[in-house]
Amino acid sequence: MIISSIAAASLALIGGFLSAPGLVDKNINQVYPATSAPPSSQAQTLHRSLWIADLHADSLLWQRKLGEKGNGHLDLPRMAQGNVALQAFSAVTKTPRKMNINRNDGDSDNITTLVMAQGLPPATWNSLLARATYQAQQLHQLAGDSQGTLRVIGSRAQLRSFIAARDKNQHLMAGWLTLEGAHALEGKLGNLDVLYRAGYRMAAPTHFFDTELSGSQHGMQKGGLTPLGRDWLRAMEQRKMIVDLAHASSATIDEVLRLAKRPVMVSHTGVRGTCANGRNLGDAQLKRIAAQGGLVGIGFWNTAVCGKDVQAIARAIKYTVALIGVEHVAYGSDFDGAVTTAIDVAGLPRLTQALLDAGLSPAQIRRIAGENVRDFLLKNLPDDDA
Repeated sequence: MIISSIAAASLALIGGFLSAPGLVDKNINQVYPATSAPPSSQAQTLHRSLWIADLHADSLLWQRKLGEKGNGHLDLPRMAQGNVALQAFSAVTKTPRKMNINRNDGDSDNITTLVMAQGLPPATWNSLLARATYQAQQLHQLAGDSQGTLRVIGSRAQLRSFIAARDKNQHLMAGWLTLEGAHALEGKLGNLDVLYRAGYRMAAPTHFFDTELSGSQHGMQKGGLTPLGRDWLRAMEQRKMIVDLAHASSATIDEVLRLAKRPVMVSHTGVRGTCANGRNLGDAQLKRIAAQGGLVGIGFWNTAVCGKDVQAIARAIKYTVALIGVEHVAYGSDFDGAVTTAIDVAGLPRLTQALLDAGLSPAQIRRIAGENVRDFLLKNLPDDDA
């Protein structure tokens, strides 16, 4: 959810251009001060036994050294501290200035300033597709430099292999590539194959503005799928790529659910039942997504959960579990999405404690914390090795 403060921070950064490449990241990917006691020994023991997966982090955008502990919400050392097995790394390629959850056009772009200020290759300055492929290369490079600690997952076979390896070595981690808004296709459906070859296995049709494919919940028109969008949906399903409905307009959600032959995800969202705003999903939408076998990732930031602590996240999760069933609920943190979150990835044991305090059972927490994502991907990723 790259918020409008990125524009001001980017302008400050570009004033010094390459002299302070971490300024934007440090200023807007922050954590609220903890207000609760540290996790109990019971919660810590349970947490260490979990298979944890998160559906959304924008960490690749910031050109941070993710192999080292640093700014923001997520890096490999803190993923290890949080006992994360599988992390979705989402590529952000364009966001409008003065961004808000109600109404945006696509006539401006914060990310151009950011990629130039961070010294990315010139090909990324004007091409959204190049930005997406560059971020994919960054994740593959991170895995290559990790001495086997991190793997990139692109198929069911690779995921099965990783699960077996992690059963023997809990220090192993994996990432998979997702796309925040299919405007990175640059209006050409053939570019979906470029993104697939780069490793992307999930994509949303929109982010914060209406695209050639569909309306955004935050766009000007908020329409449904366009003819190109309907072709995109068929092409995604042919490749067994997962459709993400985060940020999609109500009309787009309705149309995708009517046409889709495979389950969908909503990678990072809140629910109006605990936090009533236009960013979040209503009860009827949640029920339809679940009825078709879908999965909903609950976010960790204030707009998603109407609170600044892990108790607010737990409240949203508990509500969603009661409404659609535990098997359809997951974590969708939005780490490093230019938001302030209740915890960073190392703070996940605090969320385990909050879920216990909210009355969820250890078996339910296991499903929510990652087993639902693991099993969904085992059914819905492509069969072949990527």
